[in-house]
Amino acid sequence: MNGNAQHTNNSVILGIETSCDETSVAVMKDGELLSNVISSQIEIHRRFGGVVPEIASRNHLTAILPVIREALEKAGVDKSEITAVAVTYGAGLVGALLVGVSAAKALAYSLGVPLYAVNHIQAHIAANYIATPELKPPFLAVVASGGHTGVVRVDGYNEFNALTTTCDDAIGEAFDKVARALELPYPGGPEIDRRAADGRACIEFVSHKKRDVSAISYSGLKTAVVNYLHNAKMRGESVDINDVCASFQKTAVDMLAGAAVAAVKDTGIDTIVLAGGVAANSYLRKKLADDGQKHGFTVYFPPMSLCTDNAAMVCRRALDMIREGKPPATLGLNAVSYLKISE
Repeated sequence: MNGNAQHTNNSVILGIETSCDETSVAVMKDGELLSNVISSQIEIHRRFGGVVPEIASRNHLTAILPVIREALEKAGVDKSEITAVAVTYGAGLVGALLVGVSAAKALAYSLGVPLYAVNHIQAHIAANYIATPELKPPFLAVVASGGHTGVVRVDGYNEFNALTTTCDDAIGEAFDKVARALELPYPGGPEIDRRAADGRACIEFVSHKKRDVSAISYSGLKTAVVNYLHNAKMRGESVDINDVCASFQKTAVDMLAGAAVAAVKDTGIDTIVLAGGVAANSYLRKKLADDGQKHGFTVYFPPMSLCTDNAAMVCRRALDMIREGKPPATLGLNAVSYLKISE
């Protein structure tokens, strides 16, 4: 437990996460995670080469009630014991989010308990409190996900300030688009990571001249990879996919790691956490660990189970909101496709 607890004894939070293609429900009691059930749609969307929003929404509809029941059963908790319901309301796919938001509102209303609206990226950062209970603000969060990328300054449990963001594509989106260009199976990020281990980072896709690290751009990198593949095909040349993966991955990760090092130097904060789906990437973890040793900062990594979208992080984020007296949402809560980190 963190040292900022107040008036949360006997709290039982049920969290719901449906922002993309995972239906997840978790139960947390007095800050202790009792269950975290995730129903993934990867196999369903693999045949399409990526997430199809309408299909994701329909599958959330069929999964949400069984997953809620399973989470309560695994936690050994009756729904009458729930003291608060928390749900991701943004950012994400609107149709998918609406399933979770609607279920959360109905459950909160039927039980007569408060409803907490959780920012998806703030929740990814909060997952680190579960993985590293001794972690306390201030620290820097390197956010690497399918929809968001950058460096966030966390000055308090409810204080988030984006220092660096992408101008265009997020790093996870770039991984997916490059994987699709390489005709790799969905999800593309883990496949690129796996193939990069057998390749050489020998292709220069983006000029290594000094860049402005206050903003990161992945659109040009993605286009450079696509052009490289197209030009090789036009010349009838073979392409080593593993080398392409290694070169792309190194360039993409080095951009973000460079922004993290710059943020440490600018702020003087010497603790970094990793957050988001791309936090599972092996080269990103190694690069940040190596940079930490080189530049004198500490890096905390969440376990793989807390990198993917999950409801445990939703519960943990809501716990901090409750502890500091953040007001609950009304039953008029709606899903929002895009949210800033501070919202």
